[in-house]
Amino acid sequence: METNKGHVILLVDDEQDILEFLSYTLHKEGYMVFTATNGEEAVKKVQEIPPSLILMDVMMPQMDGIEACQIIRKDLSINQPIIAFLTARAEDYTQIAGFSAGADDYINKPIRPRLLISKIQSLLRRLSTGSTPAGGAQQSEILIDRNRYVAVVGQQEFQLPKKEFELLELLASRPGKVFNREQILSLVWGNETVVGERTIDVHIRKLREKLGESYIRTIKGVGYAFDQA
Repeated sequence: METNKGHVILLVDDEQDILEFLSYTLHKEGYMVFTATNGEEAVKKVQEIPPSLILMDVMMPQMDGIEACQIIRKDLSINQPIIAFLTARAEDYTQIAGFSAGADDYINKPIRPRLLISKIQSLLRRLSTGSTPAGGAQQSEILIDRNRYVAVVGQQEFQLPKKEFELLELLASRPGKVFNREQILSLVWGNETVVGERTIDVHIRKLREKLGESYIRTIKGVGYAFDQA
């Protein structure tokens, strides 16, 4: 069977019946599916496959989903996948922990097949939407020209300082994805200098002053996300 638009999905859960149910459902839709039963195994398979999307349980033996997600997000050598947690736990603190670890979304158990497929299609669209051609990237009403460090909103062009531009480009590369502060500091500032989290807030404020308030969303206690119009 041909894969659904070439997408590979990694399922991570310690319950075999859930893995079998999800595998069957996704295979029927044409996805190539791999499985893992704990976080350690998932981290290894991400290096081997790599997947477009990971559906991962939170509570697992050996290594839970939160820790596995943190490890995957810190490994800049891999092509970063979409990560969605499968969980029956709906407490706010669990979701905050997941987003802080680098998760893109949550899918609640029990899982309904049609809703699951719809959710997966929505998540995978972020990959194609977030892809950026070498000369520039069209995200919503903003044109991001990486060759000139320019952002264009409507008919207005903004020449951005290097770090402001890199921060905007990072957020816009994955519309809807929540980037936590640790990820932003690592991917934008790296090891260049020692900066505090306040630095991120200042750069976000400057971007909003230039581009408007509607594009960059604050997730309290976690980080920031780019919203499409």
